[in-house]
Formats: sequence, C-alpha cells, structure tokens
Amino acid sequence: MRALVLASISALLISGLPPTPLPDAAAQPSARAPANIDPDEICAPFIRDWRDGDGGYVGGRGRGFSGALRSAPPPPPSAPSPVVTQERALGRVSVAPMPMSPVRRLPSEDRERYAGEEVAQIEAVADAPVSTFGVDVDTGSYANVRRMLNAGRLPPQAAVRTEEMLNYFRYDYPKPEDRTRPFSISTDMTTTPWNGETRLLRIGLRGYDLGGEGRPPANLVFLIDVSGSMATPDKLPLVQCSLALLASRLERQDRVAIVVYAGAAGLVLEPTSSRTQVMEALGRLRAGGSTAGAAGIQLAYQTARSNMIRGGINRVVLATDGDFNVGVTSNETLVDMVEREREGGITLTTLGFGTGNYNEAMMEQIADHGNGNYAYIDSAREAQKVLDEELASTLFTIAQDVKIQVEFNPAHVSEYRLIGYENRTLAEEDFDNDRVDAGDIGAGHQVTALYEIVPAGGRGWLPERRYPANRRTAEGAPSDELAYLRLRYKLPGETDSRLIEQPVRAGLVQTAQAPTGDSAFAAAVAAYGQLLRGDTNLGRFSFADARALALRARSDDFWRREFVRLTELAERQPFASGQK
Repeated sequence: MRALVLASISALLISGLPPTPLPDAAAQPSARAPANIDPDEICAPFIRDWRDGDGGYVGGRGRGFSGALRSAPPPPPSAPSPVVTQERALGRVSVAPMPMSPVRRLPSEDRERYAGEEVAQIEAVADAPVSTFGVDVDTGSYANVRRMLNAGRLPPQAAVRTEEMLNYFRYDYPKPEDRTRPFSISTDMTTTPWNGETRLLRIGLRGYDLGGEGRPPANLVFLIDVSGSMATPDKLPLVQCSLALLASRLERQDRVAIVVYAGAAGLVLEPTSSRTQVMEALGRLRAGGSTAGAAGIQLAYQTARSNMIRGGINRVVLATDGDFNVGVTSNETLVDMVEREREGGITLTTLGFGTGNYNEAMMEQIADHGNGNYAYIDSAREAQKVLDEELASTLFTIAQDVKIQVEFNPAHVSEYRLIGYENRTLAEEDFDNDRVDAGDIGAGHQVTALYEIVPAGGRGWLPERRYPANRRTAEGAPSDELAYLRLRYKLPGETDSRLIEQPVRAGLVQTAQAPTGDSAFAAAVAAYGQLLRGDTNLGRFSFADARALALRARSDDFWRREFVRLTELAERQPFASGQK
C-alpha cells in the first residue's frame, strides 16, 4: 500500500521525463526569462532524490538545518511510472486525475488545523443596510479541498472558504483603461439557481496587466521548512519543484536568497541572480529535525531587509506544512512580526504543502497580515499555475488595502447575504479608516463577490416579527438605484486611500435571467463551496445541480473541467443526498 501511495504522489509531481537544464539568467544576453517552461522537466530531478528506504531523504533525518544540504546526489533510482496524459487542445502535459474513491471523513488522529467561521448570517436591509469587507485573492482553500477530495476524504467545513473557490477561476471582466484607476468594476444580476425568490448580484474587479515594460526587480527570500515533518514526497520534493518553477522566471534584475529552518535556521544561499545556483541549492536540501519556524522567519526578514530594492518587490516566500513546534508558536506573535515587516515594505507569501499535520490556520492568517497571498500546492501543475502563469499577480501589487462597501436601497431590497468572505468582514466605520488593513490586488488579479438578495416584496428568509414596533418596515425613496457600491484602495507607496463610487441599477432585478456563461460558472462554484460548508439555505440544490450549472459555461479550460470532476467526487459524500 505504501509503495502505491508513493507512486501516486510521484506521478502527481513529475512525468518521468529527463530534465532539461535551465539557462542561467546572469549568462543570458536578454534579461527575459524562458518563454516555455515544462514543469515536469523541472520537477524530475527533485523527485528522483526521494528514497523509499526509511520514508525520508538520505542523510536528512534528525540533523536540523545543518543536514539540509549535501554535496552530491546519489545515483538516481529508476524513474517512477508516469501517469500523464497529453492535453492536445492546451498544448501541454497535464497530470491525469487520481482514481476516484468513496469519500470518507478525515481520520480522528489527523492533526490538521483550520480556523473556519460560521456561514454568514442573513441581514435585513432595515437593520443593516451596509455591507463592508476587504477583498481576498487567496486560492489555498480550493486546492486544499481538492487534495482531500482526490484522496477520498470529506474536507472539514472549517477548511472551506467559498470566496477562495470563486477567486480560483478567471472570468471575462473588462480590462481597466487607466492605471490611475487600477482595476475595472463590473456588476450583473441573475436569478438564483437554488431559490426562486432571490437574485444573485455579482461584483467583479479586474486589475491591470503588466505591459511590455514588465515588473519591477524582485528581492525574494525563499524560506523553506526542512524539518522532519517535511520528509514525505508531497512536501519537500514538491517545495523544491515549486520554487524551482518560480526561479525559472528569474530575470537579470532579480535576486533570490534561500533560508532554511528545522531545529535551527540558516542562510544556505546568498542573494543571487543565477538560476543555476538557485536550482543547485534547492536540489541539495534534505529534511530532518524539529521545527523552529519563528527563527526562520526572523532570519528571512533580516536577509530581505539587508538586500532591500527601493521601488522593487521585496518579499519572503514561505514554503511549509505549517507545523511549528519549537520556539514562538503563537499565531498572534507571528502576526505581530509580519505586520511590522509589512510596514517596512517587505511582504509575505505563504505556500502550503502536505497532509496530516497541515496548519492552514497559521498559513492563511500570516499571509493576510503580511500583505501577501496564500496558496496550497498539491501538484506540479498547481505550482506552475501559482508561481509561473500567475507570477505577476503573485508578486507585483497594484493596489493596497482594497475595501468594498455596498449600501442597499430598502425600496428595492429587503434582505441579503454575502456568500463567503466571513473572515474578511469589516465594520462600517472601517471603510473610511485608512489605518485599517485590508486585502491587496496584484497585476492581473481578479476579485469576485456574490450577494444573494431578496427583492422588496419577495419572500425572504427572516420571519415576521410579532409586535408592530419591531417589524422591519424601512422605506426607501423611489429611485432607479438598487444599491450603491463604494470601493477604497491605496496606490502602492501612498498612505491616503482613493474612492470609486457607482450605483447598481434597480432595473437589474426585472431583467434578471437564469445564469449562463461566467455567471453560471460562478454560481456553480459558490454553490459547491456552500454545500461543502453545510449551508442550510440552498434548499434541495445538490452537487449534481452545481455540475449541470457549470456545464452551461465554456469548458475549454483545464481548471474548469477539473472543477466538474470535483463535483462528481463531492457528490459521493453522504450529506449530498441529505444524510448526515
């Protein structure tokens, strides 16, 4: 059984193709990175170092960071059997999905940690007409849930954040026309597939793409967990592969340093612009020891400060399973640390890996407070998506502290709920307070939010109140505005926010049709997330219904096709048919 597990994970990491050396950025006449990167070729040398002898890496057990490097690799074993298919339409190699198996709950001994919120409550416009939240562009929850479903497990409800599922996908939002207003704002409305009495209001933001001038120079510090808990094939080998993909996009202007931590922390690669040196250093990493994560973060920030690029990108990229068990382990203490560094111009990206002891609660929280982003990496393909295809949006921030506020007109809306964003909600007064931190948007990033609303006069969720003085009888002045949308953001380097305002037309309620295209796909993803969260306001809507809804949209995208497959896996869950 263990051999089968290792073979399956190995197949997820690489295709078994021989590696092709990457050109060294410092030796290239052009500063541009290679145009075509094959993740399988980059990942091949890392997985080949895996040994099935003691379940770890040769020479790595129990030696702390001093055992993290070795001088020369042993002869590689025979390549694992590849489990890949050719995606001819996309012109690239893709990993074949793992065989589907009955979904079961996570075992009781599982030590993964999540910090879930309750499903957002229904609001009456008469009581709370204003909804305020900070944007979120993290995607980690989607990939983590996918990992559990692929493994035949039911994800805990606390692991599911619907907004991260919505924002995992791209939609056809218009490009912004002017960088002084760094993103476009779109709104549309459809009927609600799971409730004939309500409507879905979709709000979409799209950041501008980097032009031909490219992104600013980057000062990156890879902070890598090499503790004993990382000694499984879905952890350190995939970390090496993922950061190698990021390093493959290095340009002459960029610098990368590598800090590792286990029982202690150490700098194993001084800042360099050489892809070859980065690849070689990554290839020498070995796992073993306890986890002094806080010491590693402190050294990584110190290294980043010492090599600060004014006007450039200064970021720590933390790759770990989040299992901090030595030194400072308090999330609050870590949050204070990354907030101080954030104010000094150094941001934080967290990349999560592995199973069993994964501490997602810490990973997501410190990334949010570090003005970075959080992603979960479960395959080479996901690593390519996050660290190669979406590199600009991952690294280059175009707007900071982005907040959305929607004020509903009681003449047209009686009740509403925001789907997802439970851990991003803000007090109404926080919207105008520039000292209140919120989410950042990178180049090319998109943000999608869905409100489910009850049109005035329609049947809502909330019961009537008995006493006349307690009844919700707010009156709105007749107008053509359903709601008023406000958006605040700061341009990088500015301390005062800018404001965008625009009304949402009331006529959208009368013209709302059943969702199609992108609207249908967004509604399908939202329903999928809410079903996994145990939302009781979806009626009899099922995973099969979500799948049918998703199929109304275009299906020429690998990730959307994969989503359809995940609804099939989720449908196997007992509660999908009403059982608990």
